[in-house]
Parts: sequence; structure tokens; C-alpha cells
Amino acid sequence: MTDPWTLHDFSGPWRVTPATDDILRTGVGLDVDDDEWPTINVPGHWQSDPLFADNERPLLYRTSFNAGPPAEAERRFIVLDGIFYQGDVWLDGAYLGDPEGYFVPHAYDITALSRLDEEHVLAVAATCSPQRDKRAKRNITGVFQHWDCISPSFNPGGLWRGLRLERTGPVRIDAWSVLCRDVNEVRAHVRLRARLDSATERPVKLVTLVDGLVADEQERTLAVGLNSIDWNIDIDDPQLWWPWSLGAQPLTTITLQVFTDNVLSHETSRRTGLREVAVQDWIFSVNGERLFVKGANLAPTRAALGDASPDELRRDIELAKEAGLDLVRVHGHISRPELYDAADEMGVLVWQDFPLQWGYARQIRREAVRQAEEAVSVIGHHPSIVMWCAHNEPFSLSISDGDTFDVKKLVLPFLAGHQLPSWNKSILDRWVKRAFERTDETRPVIAHSGVLPHLPMLEGTDSHLYFGWYHGNERDLPGFAARIPRLVRFVSEFGAQAVPNSADFIDTTTWPDLDWDHLRREHGLQKEIFDLHVPPAAFDTFEEWRDATQQYQAELLKHHIETLRRLKYRPTGGFCMFALNDAMPMVSWSVLDSERVPKLGYTALAEACRPVIIVADRLPTTIEGGSRLRVAVHAVSDRHDSLADTEVSAVVEAGGERREWKWEGDILPDECTRVGEVEIVAPYAPGPITLDLTLQCGDVVATNRYTTHVTGA
Repeated sequence: MTDPWTLHDFSGPWRVTPATDDILRTGVGLDVDDDEWPTINVPGHWQSDPLFADNERPLLYRTSFNAGPPAEAERRFIVLDGIFYQGDVWLDGAYLGDPEGYFVPHAYDITALSRLDEEHVLAVAATCSPQRDKRAKRNITGVFQHWDCISPSFNPGGLWRGLRLERTGPVRIDAWSVLCRDVNEVRAHVRLRARLDSATERPVKLVTLVDGLVADEQERTLAVGLNSIDWNIDIDDPQLWWPWSLGAQPLTTITLQVFTDNVLSHETSRRTGLREVAVQDWIFSVNGERLFVKGANLAPTRAALGDASPDELRRDIELAKEAGLDLVRVHGHISRPELYDAADEMGVLVWQDFPLQWGYARQIRREAVRQAEEAVSVIGHHPSIVMWCAHNEPFSLSISDGDTFDVKKLVLPFLAGHQLPSWNKSILDRWVKRAFERTDETRPVIAHSGVLPHLPMLEGTDSHLYFGWYHGNERDLPGFAARIPRLVRFVSEFGAQAVPNSADFIDTTTWPDLDWDHLRREHGLQKEIFDLHVPPAAFDTFEEWRDATQQYQAELLKHHIETLRRLKYRPTGGFCMFALNDAMPMVSWSVLDSERVPKLGYTALAEACRPVIIVADRLPTTIEGGSRLRVAVHAVSDRHDSLADTEVSAVVEAGGERREWKWEGDILPDECTRVGEVEIVAPYAPGPITLDLTLQCGDVVATNRYTTHVTGA
């Protein structure tokens, strides 16, 4: 549907050239011959164009357009929906401003300029400077410019979202946020905040509509320039929005109209859902209903996010839901609107990271606060977003271009970063957290993710536990959880790297002498850590090694998730495995590669996240002949109804003999229920032992298998 406020859409080919000092002085006006300049598509990222595939320097974009003069009461604005990451904007050689922030829309009043002529030239100098000092970055671009899951040679620079010429009346709605504070079956309380840009001091009438019906009218007087206005509305008999596992996802459209002299000056709409969210001791609830959160970290759909199609953005949410996940953590970035729209429609919850990852310079504090406030206006109306996180791992890690996370080098700085005060953790994160809390009182906010307990925050936050990858053994999690239960209240990162099936970027003809340095530098492969857990030297072919890495990842995810689900609410409120997808061809922790081809880990994830599972204490890798084991069996249900008269069976096969146990009873709703205990006696002859579990209640069936091996007496 055509936007009635858009007079011209600037999507299409623009002229572009390197933004040298001379060009910026002479190339922004009307009388410039740019016929010899190459063209580039807008919106887009400059590295997506073969001519600028390796570019990191600023570029000057130019386009010409015709527009008749505005009517007497009409205003004109140039609106940039997204620029990566900073820029300067000119119209007909007149300087308009210097936008900063890749996800923030920027608008510039050109009413006076548009009256001077009908032929115009819009010029934008875009820059996305490489972050050379990774400990003190200045661009608030999150994972796009510092992450071991995106190539360090990638630069996201460009006019990555649309630009348009917008016309309004004397008052324009510059920003608008719609936030549902609380709701029940009788009433929903919605907080509204608008930023109105007025050409003169004047009275206005604000009309708020809910699904096309007037819900509120009020008179206000505006000053010249930007005016912030807050008000509330109550919606009677609301339809509640729920996560997909708890109910339906009805959506409500709330529209703001601004009238001057009884003439509509501007209007805009937000589609939202009426729900109330809370997090207490890392246990999530929606509309008062407790929910054990099964989640995954979500990388950008593409590293060149502007190139992703709406279907690709939606597909990532679909794949999360198909795996049985309740939540995605939009890791270290803010995505496109289509992704949040899909999450709203499908009932998938979103943990939203602000795009701060690892270390930043002191100079960014004010800009970070501003962008945090803008984030609430841009995406805060989405009911799927249930939490803000100000900063992921606020440590000044010296991971430079091409490096991977070297545990031996970084363990001491990493631990010190948790325990000692720092500007990022102690100051920047608190400012950003307060900005979110001040702007959005309807959601929980955490200052940072992955920080261990430290003074004065002895409780810490969520945990990043990489047993079986960066530290320890993949079997260590249950013992760790028993010793320090506080650190498994919510585990928001865990996993292991695995080589994808669609690995055309790897030249396997030289196996086992691959170009490990290139794979490390450009594709994130952590060779030294693979050598500890799945060493390439142990396999005759690349295919065997690839499959082994996927099998290792799948086993780790299966048993980590089973452990955390068995600790349901005692004390674990949920988890987010790392990670669901790749943003580009990588060897990473993802279970879906950049083409969304699943690894074995995706199937393991889906099986471990089924609504009802049957689990047992994990058997040891080996067992001595004649030994006895007592193994507890638990049923975990995320359903909110009881499973009455459930039958559970356990079968142990060892040394050619078979023993069977059976139980009957009710599985409690939304609980982990202890079913019984199995005793395993290891035969003296070497060989395998298998434990098969089956749960059945009507059409609900769950199975599981555990194995060990007898080594002899």
C-alpha cells in the first residue's frame, strides 16, 4: 500500500564516488557533472557491489529528482531510515545534518529549500570507519564490526535502508512509542509517547485510534521545534497476546493523528500486542503465566542485513519455532522490522540486545544513551520483545582482525574483567540501562550479559558457560550446576563449533593440510580448540571430520539442554543456546549455516526442546565390569495441563541380558517430575550398555537413549 505521506522514494541507482576532501567540497551541489561516476543500488551495503567489495573508506552518494514547490501549509522532509554508520547530508549543496546510528531514522526539514527550485540534488556522504582499536570502539554497530562469527574484512557501510521525501502539514510526528504496561482480561493500560515537530507555536488536537476507533482526543499547545508528549489510554475487554506455547497472538493497531486547524497534519500507526511481561529471579512470565524459556541466540539474518529479503528474515523466526524454541536473543544487533513483525505474528519472544559488544571508548556514552532511547521508539511497540540488554560481555577483549578467542592468553584478562570495575561495565552499561528504564518502564532491563557475580552485584547476571569448548569437558555442566546453582539460573550462551555441510568456502583437496590460517581469519574456525575436542588429525577424510564435529556439537547441545530442563525453576528459568544461524559462510557455533542447511545440532536442539521429554542421569563414558549404577529418571513437561495416567518404561540391555522397569502416574503441568530409579549392573565382559526410555500418554510420546561401555573388571 502506498504511503500517502511519501512524495518520492529514492530507492534505485545512485551515483557514487570515494568521499575525498576535494569531492566533499565540490561534489555536493547542483552544478556537478557526475555522469562518469559509477552507480550503486540504494538501499544496500557498498560491499555488496563488486566495484566496492573491499571498500572501507567513506563514499559520496548523489541522486537527482524533481519535485514541485510545497503548498502553503505543507512541509517537506528528507528521511533516512538507516545509514551505516555515520554521514553528512546535503540538498542542492546546503548542509542538512550529520546522522549517526545504523538503526535510527533521521529526518531533515527541507521546506524552505524545496521552494527555491523544482530540480534538486540529494547528496549523502556515508562512512563506516573500521574499528582498529577493538578495546575502544567508537561505532555502535555491535556484532557487525567485532565478532568471531562475522569476517573481520566485512564492512557494513552504506545507505542500507530506504530514503524518501516526505510531506506533512505544519506538525510532523518525529517519533512515537507504544508500550503496554499492564493488562488483564478486563483492561489494558497503554503508555504513549510522541515527539512532535512543529513549524510554529500552535494548538493541535491529538486523536488516538485503536483498530480504527477513537480511544482518546486531547488538545495540546506546541512550541516551535520538537515537543515531547506523554499520555495513557485504557483499552477495555482486550484480547491478550501470548507466546505460541501459551495462546494466540491477536494484534492491535494504534494510530496517532495530529490535527491543526481541524486539518490532518500527519498520522502514523504502530501494530502492537496487549500483554504484560515480567522476569523474577530469571523466571519469565507473560500475562501472569510462568514460562520456562527455551531459546537461541540469533545472528543477523545476513551480515549485509539490508540485502536480506523479508522472507529470509521471517524464515529465521519460523526455524526457531520449528525447533520448539520460545525465544530468540537478537544477539548484539538490532534487526530489520520484518523480523520483529514475524516474531509478533508467530508468538516467538525476543530478548533484544542493544548493539554493544565487548570494549568501547569513553566518548560514546552520550550517543549510546540517545540511541537506546531511540530504540524504544523504533521497535518498542513489538509485543514479542520481552527484555532489553544494554551490553553483551562488556570486556575489553583484544581480539583483533583474524584472531580467535585464545583461552590461554585471555583467561586472566577475562576473569579480571568480571571482577574489577571498568568504564564499560561499571559506567557505560549503567547509563544505557537507565536510558532504557527511563524510556520503557514496561520491560525488564539488564545492564550486561555474561558477567559473573562481582561487587557490588553479587548475584551477577545470566551466564555464558562453554563447557566442552572453551573450558572443561562437555560432561561438566551437571556437577557445576550442583556446586554453584546461582550460575545456572539462566544460561544465555553455550555450544560448540561445527563444520557446515555447505562448506564450499573450504578447499578440501589438500586434506588434512587445509589453509587453517585463512579459515581462522575469514571464517572463524578455532583450530586450536578443535584439536582439543575433535582433532582433524584423527580422521582420514574431511567428510569424516566434518560429521564428527557436528556429532560432537549435537551431543553437547542435547545433554546441556536436558540438564538445564531437569533443573526447571530450581533454579533455572531457561536458556539460550549459541547459536541458531550464521550471518555469512562460517565455521561457528550455529546449527543452521548461512544457507540455512541444518547441521546435526539442529535436530538435536529440536528433540531436546520438545514440550515433553523423558531424561535420566547421564551414564559415564565407560564403566568397569561388576559396577553398579543408580540412575534417576525424570519427566519434564512444558505443557500447562497435566498428563494423567502416563506410562513410562526403562529398558537396560547389557551383556545380552535385558531388564525392564515400568511406572504409571500423572506428570505435573509445567514441572520436572521424578519418575523413579533404575539400577544398572555392568557385566564383566566388555561391551555396550544401553538405557532406553519411553514415555506415553495418549498421543504424547517421548523417547531417549543413553549408552556406556564396559571396560572389564
